[in-house]
Amino acid sequence: MLSVIEGRVLGCLLEKERTTPDQYPLTLNALVMACNQSTSRDPVMTVESHDAEAAISTMKVAGLARLVHPSHGRSVTRYRQVADENFRWSPEQAALMAVLLLRGPQTTNELKIRCERQYSFSSLDEVEVVLRDLCAPSSSFDDQPMVVQLERSIGQKELRWQQLLADEAEQAPRHVAVAPAGGLADRVAEMEARIARLEQALADFLA
Repeated sequence: MLSVIEGRVLGCLLEKERTTPDQYPLTLNALVMACNQSTSRDPVMTVESHDAEAAISTMKVAGLARLVHPSHGRSVTRYRQVADENFRWSPEQAALMAVLLLRGPQTTNELKIRCERQYSFSSLDEVEVVLRDLCAPSSSFDDQPMVVQLERSIGQKELRWQQLLADEAEQAPRHVAVAPAGGLADRVAEMEARIARLEQALADFLA
């Protein structure tokens, strides 16, 4: 199992490969910035350069990441993930794993909304089907499932899904919503996705 920081690094590489392909593979500085984003991350973390480098080294040995040495006008070493190749994830599976690694346990609807920039699911049923596939034992993961559906906690109206590839970081306390299920939580998730798109558009403009 990966550490918390390794999970954050892998989640960022999976995400950025799909949302900012022109800037991928990532430089160390870009990777650290992605790890420490204040949006689309739960919890928000402070990852130092040496933490990210150490994580990449471990993941490289595990066959989950690779170094891309300078070429074609690029002057610094960059980093890319190969976990999707290693575990034979489909694009939709990779998108769900990225969001689960970056945001912790989530409901099916939260996952559908938050995966939008990486993979556009047509329905909640489609999300459920992919999650069920990831629940099946994986021969490339010691015959263990990649995700699990958690038991409903006190005050929760919907079941949540959690990834099993990396240790989970301690999340910020979740407040019980008094709005009907699928109301306030959905609007918050949609707003977070919109903010993330605006932040990425600004980053692309300034790049």
